[in-house]
Amino acid sequence: MDCLAVSIVSGVIMRRIRWRVVVWIAFLFGFFQAAMPFVGWLAMSRFARYVEAYDHWIAFFMLAFIGVKMIRESFLPEEEKHFDPCALSTQLLLAVATSIDALAVGITFACMKAYSTVGSMVFPLAVIFLVSFAFSVVGHLVGIRFGRGIGRRVRPELVGGIILVLIGLEILLTHLQII
Repeated sequence: MDCLAVSIVSGVIMRRIRWRVVVWIAFLFGFFQAAMPFVGWLAMSRFARYVEAYDHWIAFFMLAFIGVKMIRESFLPEEEKHFDPCALSTQLLLAVATSIDALAVGITFACMKAYSTVGSMVFPLAVIFLVSFAFSVVGHLVGIRFGRGIGRRVRPELVGGIILVLIGLEILLTHLQII
């Protein structure tokens, strides 16, 4: 769901379909959503207690950083704006930020006897990749369509920044068991 929401925000800002960018971002989101559980599964024996204790804080700060930057830039003149969902650095930061809490899924996989080998991980990781990829493509298309309609009336960077901060807050509060 984080991939979907962030993809909608990116699409709103892009305002037109750039298939290469949409597919690349969807690939990155799918890859990191699948890679993080695998990393969590591999690291379970050594690092789980360290990562699990801070993964929600890391995700929150990354998303809040991007969101606040977008909010700030929404008030700048058009020629001074730097947030670009088409930039590789932005794409990587968003992909990692939205997937870092998936490390906990990998830790859960490691605790389940059904996922004791790399081979047993292939199917669930493939499903995670495909669903994240599909949600990201759909999110971009919805965001682009929505962005065309609101682009003149609303500052997309402001709305997107607020949404990213809220996603980060949701991750943080859920892991702290406040919501």
